[in-house]
Amino acid sequence: MQPTLIVISGPTASGKTSAAVALAKQYNTEVISADSRQFYRAMRIGTARPTEQELLGVKHHFLGHLELEETWSAGAFARAAEPVLQELLARTGVAVLVGGSGLYIDALIKGLDPLPVTDVRLRDRLQRRMEQEGLTALVDELKQHDPATWDRIDKQNPHRVLRALEVCLLTGKAYSEQRNAPQYRSDMRIVRVAMDLPRSELYERIDKRVDSMVDEGLVEEARSLLPFRQHNALRTVGYRELFMHFDGELTQADAIALIKQHTRNYAKRQMTWLRRDQDWKWCDPKDVEGMIAAVS
Repeated sequence: MQPTLIVISGPTASGKTSAAVALAKQYNTEVISADSRQFYRAMRIGTARPTEQELLGVKHHFLGHLELEETWSAGAFARAAEPVLQELLARTGVAVLVGGSGLYIDALIKGLDPLPVTDVRLRDRLQRRMEQEGLTALVDELKQHDPATWDRIDKQNPHRVLRALEVCLLTGKAYSEQRNAPQYRSDMRIVRVAMDLPRSELYERIDKRVDSMVDEGLVEEARSLLPFRQHNALRTVGYRELFMHFDGELTQADAIALIKQHTRNYAKRQMTWLRRDQDWKWCDPKDVEGMIAAVS
């Protein structure tokens, strides 16, 4: 078989980890994680990072390898993942890439635009502004520098807004002018498999997962991370809502309900990203034989 990268994606709580582990076992290979929330060591419960039991002995790369103060972009991930990918393809002929972070998946399977690396001082300055003035102020500034990106960007996503504005300020050119709509790489066969679940079942799984996180100690984990809340990694669903609870803005019950709602909203955005591309093969997360057939 031609060197093959199997990409497993889908919305949060849809069964991606189990599918990736099953396929890695089938092809005697390893898994590259492209879930940007699960990169951070301290954020185990709130990001539903897989346990050793769930990994079933299959080696996963890029799980819990970053500290909270470290910042990774899609480009940084792709540069770090490339040698791992090449080693797996050379040794086994197959690699599995799994995650729900579309930008990170695209960075590895489509290649990178020649954008500048993150400037730590500028990023810190923008983050402080966001804390003091709110995300809307940065969105408004982005509109001044790059109306095209402002028009299409997810204005509620601080990671994307910060990065787009950062590139504009670093280069003096619009972010949209520096994107080339890269094509899928041709040095390997890429098979993309998406988890297919009825929306009602997916939302039920999300609610149960949040309840399980709370039982595992999510509230305590979030409380222990409160002193580090200024870090970009913690401006995410599961922590943001509990920080509001600790600030007295929400009851704990309301914070947990909001985590469920925001996670469902996030899952909907992930589905929108997947549906834009007709090349995904949709499979029930338990249909491993169907996934193997898609690869064969």
